[in-house]
Amino acid sequence: MINPQFIVYFVASVLLAAGAARAEAPHAGATSGLDYPPSPRSPQLDTYHGTEIADPYRWMEALGSEEVREWVAAQNGVARPFLEAHPLRLRLIERLTALWNYDQYSVPVRKGERYFFTEKRGLQNQAVLYWSESPTAEPRVLFDPNQLVSDATIALAQYSISPQGTYVAYALSDGGTDWKTWRIREVASGQDLAEVLGLTKFTGVAWLPDESAFYYSRYPRKADGTGDDQQQVRVHLHRLGTDQEADALVFEITDHPRRNPGASVSDDGRWLVYTIFDGYERNAIYVQRLDVEDAPVLRLLDEWDGLYDFLGNDGDLLYFQTTQGAPRGRVVAIDPADASPASWQVLIGEQAERLESASLVGGHFVAQYLKDAHSVVRVHRKDGSLRNEVRLPGAGSADGFPQNLTGSETFFAYTDYLTPRALYRYDVAGDTVTPYRSPSVAFDPSPYVTEQVFYTSRDGTRVPMFITRRKDFRGDGDNPVLLYGYGGFDISLTPAYSASVAGWLELGGAYAVANLRGGGEYGAAWHMAGTKTRKQNVFDDFIAAAEWLIDQKYTRPERLAIMGRSNGGLLVGATLTQRPELFGAALPGVGVLDMLRYHTASANAYQWSSDFGTVEDPQQFKALMAYSPVHNTRKGACYPPTLVTTAELDDRVVPWHSYKFAAALQRDQGCDNPVLIRVETRAGHGAGKPTWMQVEDWADQWSFVARHLGMTEASSSSGR
Repeated sequence: MINPQFIVYFVASVLLAAGAARAEAPHAGATSGLDYPPSPRSPQLDTYHGTEIADPYRWMEALGSEEVREWVAAQNGVARPFLEAHPLRLRLIERLTALWNYDQYSVPVRKGERYFFTEKRGLQNQAVLYWSESPTAEPRVLFDPNQLVSDATIALAQYSISPQGTYVAYALSDGGTDWKTWRIREVASGQDLAEVLGLTKFTGVAWLPDESAFYYSRYPRKADGTGDDQQQVRVHLHRLGTDQEADALVFEITDHPRRNPGASVSDDGRWLVYTIFDGYERNAIYVQRLDVEDAPVLRLLDEWDGLYDFLGNDGDLLYFQTTQGAPRGRVVAIDPADASPASWQVLIGEQAERLESASLVGGHFVAQYLKDAHSVVRVHRKDGSLRNEVRLPGAGSADGFPQNLTGSETFFAYTDYLTPRALYRYDVAGDTVTPYRSPSVAFDPSPYVTEQVFYTSRDGTRVPMFITRRKDFRGDGDNPVLLYGYGGFDISLTPAYSASVAGWLELGGAYAVANLRGGGEYGAAWHMAGTKTRKQNVFDDFIAAAEWLIDQKYTRPERLAIMGRSNGGLLVGATLTQRPELFGAALPGVGVLDMLRYHTASANAYQWSSDFGTVEDPQQFKALMAYSPVHNTRKGACYPPTLVTTAELDDRVVPWHSYKFAAALQRDQGCDNPVLIRVETRAGHGAGKPTWMQVEDWADQWSFVARHLGMTEASSSSGR
């Protein structure tokens, strides 16, 4: 339990700091026999456009304070015994461990005469970086993060291979943080160069063709030596063998307070391309000649009229994938001497499907499209004319096709809800697909099937949904169903195998994934329809999915659970507060839940305003206030059993979102359903989480849902 001295000290300090004479008594719920730790409420008030809004849990934003640490420990002290007491949990840990025991690998990338890829073998906690001399040669370990710390919480977060495969710049994340530390390893010797680079988040590395240096973006340094992510990044040039302090500043944005530049270099070394980021709707492109001394930076595409992704070049002709003038995407060629849209060459025009990505391989464009949220891959000649469609193993997700300008060989991965990620070699010249690597898993997919359905949302919009279920599934309205969604930031939810979902299916549940507006499944218009003052469309789409599953006799409210993470955590938080009677359990993970203050956490968080909007705009404030989960719990309402999950080291969606929401929901819960928060103390937003930690996390979540949807050992074995 929480230290009583902390309660006395904290309440007194809040009152003193606020100059107030009152504080509401902490709520100690008896829900399901649980005694929730107190969550003191301060009299904090903020005024937005003339409206006063209470923020009683503002103290939770001081994440390093003793008060918050005490509160987290006390909440874990309630949640963990409750979760661990369920009889299914130990069996789930055992079964999920077996399901996770398979090989997982990335798509190989060729640089020079070497091939590079990552692989996580069996129950390894972290992926290992390998290289080989050919696709069939014995791979050699280049870097193994599993050897760094005993709990395996340091992960290989990113890596960038030099053009001839001589060096690899690799970034480490400690405990799931977005802050990265970069080192450079010489491939032949397996030894690191002396320098270490810090102060980075979300940056790539752009090598010069001679492999002597690379460009990267970093934050300014604060007085204490750490990076200041409240400021903009700036592009620096790092020369191998030198200290980071000597890295030259080569470019910064000085005419806008929030725009962030990233760099890439054309394969021929002629062009330095700056991509200017300011949200998820549109960007800008600046370019600079590297083969001309003191060449100026040219604002090539600076109208902020769409998204642009640099694909490569042919001399002075630059190739871009863009949504400008084409909400579903197209590929254009631009001559910097005349960059007006009227002078662009449209190589691949807008199609009926959304263009996800494109790459140059063997003198062709390999274009990856989404058709109703599953992959279609087409090969276009350099002039844009269609040559062929790549034969995929099914209606799932394909990714990869790394660039290869000197040969016709490339690789891709394929997966769907019942097929673990497998690798294929594709020869563009011969249009041949050859199986390359396929894992062996403990999951038998034969009893299951995935179907795609379409349902109608509140405003008449047609929305797709994938449902994976047993073939002998009974349509009697009494099946446990887990509904998952995201709906934001132009991200598409496409079919993918997951060991955790396999465990859920074996437990007797069905798994539904709704492709909500706000995502990228149908292009920019679909994305924009779920942003800012239109964000309620996303929640309406999710609610409509739940209602469809109930109406079509897949399930009933008492046996329907909802789950989402990050922006999907917001989705779950908003829908459970709007329609609590519709769900039997809820799993909001690492969610953005305080919509009035999300943008205050970091400069990166402010960039989310392209999707969410901010309280600075009166109409956007009104929309945010209407659905912000922290601000929309209602005293005495009966909320479904809810397990909030977050992590102390999450510096992307800071955990105080989840802390505030859990406290508000515990206080206002009007029935016997439990509201718990599980806080991981050695993890971040999710990337790099070791296998053992993932197994325990999902065992807790599945056992929580199983308890409240009435799932037992018997229902698992019978397929119900």
